[in-house]
Amino acid sequence: MKPKFRTSRLRPWAVACVALVTAASVAATAPTALASGSPGAAGAGHGYPLPPGVEAIMHKPGYETAQWGVYEVDPSDGTVIHSQFARQSFVPGSDTKLVTISAAWHSLGPDHRFTTPVYATGSRRGSTLDGNLALVAQGDLTMGGRTKPDGSVDYTNVDHTSANDLPGATLTPENPLAGLNRIARQVRDAGITRVDGNVIIDPRIFTPPALDPQPTPMIINDNLIDLLTTPTKPGHAAKLFWRPQVAPYRVVSHVRTVAADGTTNITVTASPDGTRITLSGTIAAGTQPVLRTSDIKDPNAFGRTALIEALGRAGVTVTAKPTGRNPERALPDSYGGDPRVAAFVSPPYRQYAKLILKVSHNLGANLALCNMAVLAGSKDCIGGGFAVEHDFLTNVAHVDPTQFALDDGRGGDATEKATPVGLAQILEYWLRTPDATAFRFSLPILGVNGSNAISCPDCPAKGKVFAKPGTVIGVDDLNGRAAVADQSQAGYLLTNDGHLVVFVVLVNSATAPDLQGVIRVFDDTNQISALLQEEASAHL
Repeated sequence: MKPKFRTSRLRPWAVACVALVTAASVAATAPTALASGSPGAAGAGHGYPLPPGVEAIMHKPGYETAQWGVYEVDPSDGTVIHSQFARQSFVPGSDTKLVTISAAWHSLGPDHRFTTPVYATGSRRGSTLDGNLALVAQGDLTMGGRTKPDGSVDYTNVDHTSANDLPGATLTPENPLAGLNRIARQVRDAGITRVDGNVIIDPRIFTPPALDPQPTPMIINDNLIDLLTTPTKPGHAAKLFWRPQVAPYRVVSHVRTVAADGTTNITVTASPDGTRITLSGTIAAGTQPVLRTSDIKDPNAFGRTALIEALGRAGVTVTAKPTGRNPERALPDSYGGDPRVAAFVSPPYRQYAKLILKVSHNLGANLALCNMAVLAGSKDCIGGGFAVEHDFLTNVAHVDPTQFALDDGRGGDATEKATPVGLAQILEYWLRTPDATAFRFSLPILGVNGSNAISCPDCPAKGKVFAKPGTVIGVDDLNGRAAVADQSQAGYLLTNDGHLVVFVVLVNSATAPDLQGVIRVFDDTNQISALLQEEASAHL
């Protein structure tokens, strides 16, 4: 059963409401001057009164029973500018990723690269391998081909991992099988043209934890099949493009194109093993293509077949049957003197972090726990990963870890907690590091890119708010309305003269009478962010 509240993963009824985000904009309410008061009083944690424009937003309908948390601090001297319930616990939603990715970035190192090796076990007879090829999976998120020619990781503002929940999701142009194609060519370059044996994925580096989405050692295309439907003429079948095309996966589309004023409603169903996928429904003529995804149920079997097919394209014949379960039991205890015949090397981890933070990549955030666990010599993503994270908070960032209560890497439910002060302290930590600028530019930028790209396209604060949003939305079935467990923004305000201010804004337990009201809550937090940036620019 799916949890009632999900972070950045809206229930099906909410998909329509998110489309309204494209119309959201930030009102340019004139900020007022900071209230008079001594810096000493502000530094004590009380701060100055909030601007009337911010107060007006907080008292709009839907917030009668909500709680707002605000914390804004000038990191240059520690002056607290605004503080409201800053030391109380709030549901942080995807702002949890600030904690997870900060710990992973520091622990792994910004230049860390994952190396996924392939070993040839057995013996060689000229160009024939009498044995197996074993790909030792490393929990690399980029095996699916997100790497651009310049070595950076590609993303779109609405990522394909959110395609079933958010409208406007688009695909990056890179081939999801690029990593395996590169490995296959290396095997061929190593002189192997025939494998009289098998191809095996070695997934033993960590045990996949019971998280949603579940991180796995072998990941191709974020463990998803992409399904892109394009309208044609009314009354005709819609056009389907799907990737990655790997046996035995098959996709059938029954989606029809309807009149331009018709309804777009596409449903995806899959067989229990995920290999038979069917699309049905309608798409309106003249509209943009619609992206949906279907889960890859067995990443190891999928990766094995995909590698065998890639080897075939590179001119390497494998005698084993290409489809079927991954024969993990045939793996050796260790690889000893077995030669390494190929390896895929990822981009540096700072690129991972940028992807995860820009688009709120839930799989990547949960995977970060596993990456940290492996670094500490553990296969237990939860125990090992959180041990590294706890140590980072305590001994590196010098942030009290009891300001957080977390059970995953992404911020996936309403049971997780964080204080505004705790989140702000994470953000302040980064300003003391050599990677301060790189981290700031890894966050969504208001009106420019990432999750906040479509907000504030013309307001004065455009491009000057660097913040990670968090969203946890559910349903109040009793009263027939939407329940917003969390909507938040946490990051940096860049004043017009180049001064950085740390800020956190959260609202918990808001309600909305309809779907459009849910979007207004998201827009309200962006309005507040913009107003705070304008105020800071005018008076700091």
